[in-house]
Amino acid sequence: MNVRIRVPRFNAETDATPKFQEYTVTVTPQTTVLDALNSIRSEQDGTLAFRRSCRSGMCGSCGMLINGRNRLACNTRVVDLNNHEVSVNPLPGFPVIRDLVVDWDPFFAKDAVMLPYLVTDQPVPAEGERLQSRYDYERIDNAARCIQCGCCSSACPVQWSNGDYYGPAALTRAYRFVEDSRDTAVRARLDIVGTETGVWRCHTIFNCTSDCPKGVLNTENIQALKRKIMLTRLGLGSIAVKVHAPELA
Repeated sequence: MNVRIRVPRFNAETDATPKFQEYTVTVTPQTTVLDALNSIRSEQDGTLAFRRSCRSGMCGSCGMLINGRNRLACNTRVVDLNNHEVSVNPLPGFPVIRDLVVDWDPFFAKDAVMLPYLVTDQPVPAEGERLQSRYDYERIDNAARCIQCGCCSSACPVQWSNGDYYGPAALTRAYRFVEDSRDTAVRARLDIVGTETGVWRCHTIFNCTSDCPKGVLNTENIQALKRKIMLTRLGLGSIAVKVHAPELA
């Protein structure tokens, strides 16, 4: 069938507001929104700007607002939208550079503050690997599914109104390492997120969970961090090594 794809055209260097442009694309039952955009750029308009990479829902590059909801363009089939008109917009809450391309720098700067890597003061085991039990891995499995597509942070009304808020993606990243049985920087991360720009700014709206294309329980992770912070402050939680946390640029 033929569908109309509606896309805002915008260049931050020259335009004050976006102008919407429509393209007609022939789709099959397997055509994704990303396939349609690729078709537009290769056959109709080579100036259309958008990001894509893996085309398999793993890299997070193609997060977009599609028919009013944050989704990955690469695993959203056009026929599943049940509409002959498809509206594609850049992720809300992100500065737009051009068309569907947004500025990721603030997003990744917040992620960097979370110490998004394993920190440990324990020596490397003789076997050369820091193994986990199945139970310990399952505690972080859901949070580790995050591909940093930005859909959760883009769906968060608190993020829209407060640019200093770390946002659900960064806080889920902190949770993933706080709950990692091999990590010893728990207290450092809890100090980072236990602020008014961290977990206490979350209003439990659940948009970040409902719009996550990978099923990450972002809201639940943030609430778990709140509980762990309070238990630690009461002296009931485990205290780990304090490490230096980088400042948010």
